[in-house]
Amino acid sequence: MSPLHFEVAPSRNLQGQFVFLGTGTSVGVPVVGCSCDVCTSDDTKNQRTRTSVAFGLPDGTLLIDTTPDLRSQLLREQIGSIDAIVYTHDHVDHVYGLDDIRPLCFRKGGSLPVYCEPRVERRIRRAFDYAFEEPVVAGGGLPKMTLHQIGLDSFGLLGATVVPLRLHHGAFEVLGFRIGNVAYCTDTNEIPEQTWPLLDDLDVLVLDCLRPSHHPTHFSIDEAIEVARQIGARRTLFVHMSHEIDHASVSSSLPMGMELAHDGLTVPLS
Repeated sequence: MSPLHFEVAPSRNLQGQFVFLGTGTSVGVPVVGCSCDVCTSDDTKNQRTRTSVAFGLPDGTLLIDTTPDLRSQLLREQIGSIDAIVYTHDHVDHVYGLDDIRPLCFRKGGSLPVYCEPRVERRIRRAFDYAFEEPVVAGGGLPKMTLHQIGLDSFGLLGATVVPLRLHHGAFEVLGFRIGNVAYCTDTNEIPEQTWPLLDDLDVLVLDCLRPSHHPTHFSIDEAIEVARQIGARRTLFVHMSHEIDHASVSSSLPMGMELAHDGLTVPLS
């Protein structure tokens, strides 16, 4: 298979920080066909692609989830190199941008290591079966990956320790991740008892916050605020927000130390 030829552009150096690639719910904001005040807002912080984040670790850049907006997110943030991927769960808005890693593989010259639970691996192998077929068909290019199954045991990755955090997402069991004093907990409406001790002494908590009213698989604004108060991180950033959340008006009502994240927000790693 012939490699893709391109002029290599400088890639943004994320070391010592993380960036929100997306902060929106599964359909994004604006929502297709919606004319509500948030969807038609001129405030760029109300423009939310599907939720994902990239961490600049000592030995490379770690991507959490591959959303259907991955290509545009990486272009927007000038990220031309990813060194590993971890997955929170197997829902479409967190997995189905995986094919967009192809140019990253070309640039790397090989496979990307991918870390996920068995359920996510099964989804990847079904949805992207062409990436695993033998013999490899010439032409077109493939998303190349080396799959590593993870559970709840901590593991070393790119010079850091990644601590998986069990979360409940309605009837689904999903993962959050703690890296240093940052915990990333999207797509959840319940933190099980076993996970609470792993959330002690956080500098930054990233937490699901879908909309003002109750939802069966996501925290509402009030629920997220209460959970954030119990955890007591020095800074809490809410993500996975729908078009029912207007950035300016909701931000102004949040308690001190809590705020809405937005696409492109960059935060230092302690």
